[in-house]
Amino acid sequence: MEKKSYSVKEAKLKIQNFCVYQDRCHKEVIEKLRQMNMIPEAIDVIVSELIQDNFLNEERFAQSFARGKFRIKKWGRVRIVRELRLRNISKFVVDSALKEIDASEYLNTLDELARKRNAAVKETNSFKRKKKIADYLLYRGWETHLVYEKINELVK
Repeated sequence: MEKKSYSVKEAKLKIQNFCVYQDRCHKEVIEKLRQMNMIPEAIDVIVSELIQDNFLNEERFAQSFARGKFRIKKWGRVRIVRELRLRNISKFVVDSALKEIDASEYLNTLDELARKRNAAVKETNSFKRKKKIADYLLYRGWETHLVYEKINELVK
């Protein structure tokens, strides 16, 4: 089956719509353009025009990503940083994105998650119980020292 070929103008319009629907990072846009069989020179031109026209803004993407993953999926900072680094976001932009997360809201969310998980775990052995809760919270990207403080506070 033959893939459709796009002119630079058509591709730019399609990618603008792609970016308007949801904030995107450079990596996602470049992958999408490659899937559309665009040549590297065209990709460079389109990406630079998208940045110029503010359709593509990595800082805005990182901030909305951090806010969304924290508020909706209840991810911790470690997981958010890992996911942003996978998308080739610079350390400076990642650090500014993490400032979007309110410190007290962050600790309240950890407390809420830990309490819910503690209630859900049926294990009676306190060591196994602590391990199950810790594994759950660490998988979601919460900092190790915060996780163990919280677990020691909840499970005696």
